[in-house]
Amino acid sequence: MTDDDRRRRGLEMMRKVYGWEVADGPGDFFGITVDHLFAEIWTRTGLSIRDRRLLLIGMLAGQGLNDVLDIQIPAALGNGELSPDELREIAVFLTHYVGWPLGSKLSVQIDTHIARHAKNT
Repeated sequence: MTDDDRRRRGLEMMRKVYGWEVADGPGDFFGITVDHLFAEIWTRTGLSIRDRRLLLIGMLAGQGLNDVLDIQIPAALGNGELSPDELREIAVFLTHYVGWPLGSKLSVQIDTHIARHAKNT
């Protein structure tokens, strides 16, 4: 696979994952993210995008990385990977593993994104 092919594959997977058009960007960090994470890791067989999203949401919630959850939750809703009820259940489940403060924040964050999604659809 050529570097150009890898970049196209990575950008296409980013579009699938995030649900919006992602333009090519400058710099090594962006390039490594697209060429490795999205072209090689997100495209591997064995887990669906939904599976990867569930794992990612759990990890992000456990680390309190709410800014990245603000990207992942709307993408899961917009791509139809997770329903509002499933997202709410994720919050209930994860609260018992990540702790009440992080779980409470996740629950509010999920409800906020569900409301925004419902308003825009």
